Amino acid sequence: MNSFKNVFERYHWDNIKEKLEKVTLSEVMNSLQKKYKSPDDFLNLLSPAAAEKLELMANITRSLTQKRFGKTIQLYAPMYLSNECQNICTYCGFSLDNQLRRKTLSDTEIMVEASVLKSMGVSHVLLVSGEANKTVGISYFRNAVRLLKPHFAHISIEVQPLSEEEYSVLHQEGVHSVLVYQETYHQEVYREYHPKGKKSNFHFRLETPDRIGKAGIHKIGLGVLLGLEDWRVDSFFNALHIDYLQKTYWKSRFSVSFPRLRPAEGIIEPNFIMEDKDLLQLICAYRIWNEDLEISISTRENEKFRNHIISLGATAMSAGSKTNPGGYAVDKDSLEQFETSDERSMEEIRNVIKKAGYDPVMKDWDSVYNGFTPAI
Repeated sequence: MNSFKNVFERYHWDNIKEKLEKVTLSEVMNSLQKKYKSPDDFLNLLSPAAAEKLELMANITRSLTQKRFGKTIQLYAPMYLSNECQNICTYCGFSLDNQLRRKTLSDTEIMVEASVLKSMGVSHVLLVSGEANKTVGISYFRNAVRLLKPHFAHISIEVQPLSEEEYSVLHQEGVHSVLVYQETYHQEVYREYHPKGKKSNFHFRLETPDRIGKAGIHKIGLGVLLGLEDWRVDSFFNALHIDYLQKTYWKSRFSVSFPRLRPAEGIIEPNFIMEDKDLLQLICAYRIWNEDLEISISTRENEKFRNHIISLGATAMSAGSKTNPGGYAVDKDSLEQFETSDERSMEEIRNVIKKAGYDPVMKDWDSVYNGFTPAI
């Protein structure tokens, strides 16, 4: 079976790291000037050498984003369905060895949370859970989607990797987007971060976006957990993954998120510190490399950075987020996955976006594309 694994195995972590360190400024400038850019150009734009041209990259990013997406930011909010999890992940508050109270929302509680989100003006909801197949498996997700579909224009999910058949079921129920993060593409240390549970299977997770694409899901979201390993190398592999998926599942759209490791109950400290300027370079590199890629910024980031990024590449932002099941109304003290940094309300974020001269929309990009088809 063809999958990204076939592409991934042609590359080696240490070789990519060495290539990044050897990139010259002239190679960076050459990549900036190309009309069509390859993953190798993305590598050049990620490099330490490219950091010297960050102001130029930011200006190009601003221009490309406005040309492709206009001055519009899509707003969304997560709804955490459950913090039960059968994995041990050293960086996550939901980890099985974290001995705190667990919570899974009932049908009634799901609708209570939904009513709060609707009162905030949310029409795009992201459903999130821990990985506990017996408690929150396909039947639970299918039921949740059926409950929520009449009340939200778009439903996205960020849950455990599923089978192709299960993704097909959720697609038929109306799931619009699926987000799945490899966390890190460093295969040799992946097991150290995931010592127990189904998530410890590196290749099963690596091939998840292939199953999502084969199921016909409208949009696939990727990312790495920034702070686990070298952000430049991890991000190159993430872009390589996106490049493969776009060419293979060309009817789907793609987004990238930038979760930086945040404080949570019982987790490790970041292995690599990523500064704001590094994250800005990464966002610019993605936009310059791939004009069609949607870029999502979560409330993990601080107010100052999120204010700044409105005009520098972002196409979607979460707001007013709660990262614990029932966090909006049902059970505000349940275990959260991580601490948010930007705690402003949806209305406050909407006003900040307007003040920056942008239009905050509560619908998905389907409503603003006007039939635009990405060029692959």
